[in-house]
Amino acid sequence: MRAIIYSCPLMKLRVGLGFDSHPFEKGKPLKLGGILIDFPMGLKGHSDGDALLHAVADALLGAVGEPDIGELFPDTDPRWKDVDSVLFLKEALRRVREKGYRLLNLDCVILADQPKIAPYKDSIRKSLSELLELPVECISVKGKRREGFCQEEGLACLCTLLLVHEG
Repeated sequence: MRAIIYSCPLMKLRVGLGFDSHPFEKGKPLKLGGILIDFPMGLKGHSDGDALLHAVADALLGAVGEPDIGELFPDTDPRWKDVDSVLFLKEALRRVREKGYRLLNLDCVILADQPKIAPYKDSIRKSLSELLELPVECISVKGKRREGFCQEEGLACLCTLLLVHEG
């Protein structure tokens, strides 16, 4: 029997999937997608806790086979304490572009019973559009309630995206 060895050749299209979650923490501002959300608690995290930017960054990194943000920016390193998660996103985007890829679209789900996401969707999409240099019509943000399932105080974000190689 002959062994089949598969290598991932340079592909024209790549899909990325990112996930992040954080519990709420009193005394911190709530940031999602790079914007401030009017809510009495923020997200607990070593950085600013922006779970949406973390999920997007991990989706970008995963699509091109790079280490995740936990490896690149470990929570054991004091340099990343309270840092703006935009830095993580910008580094992920730099690595994607360095490999010759361009982002085509982004689809995000924010799982939270509170705060309500609907009033902030357009602002989050605009922020992501500016940060990623991607037309706002190529970005979707949806808020979904857990409706009794996994009622821990916090939220989770899930993102999927598509990259195309420019070469």
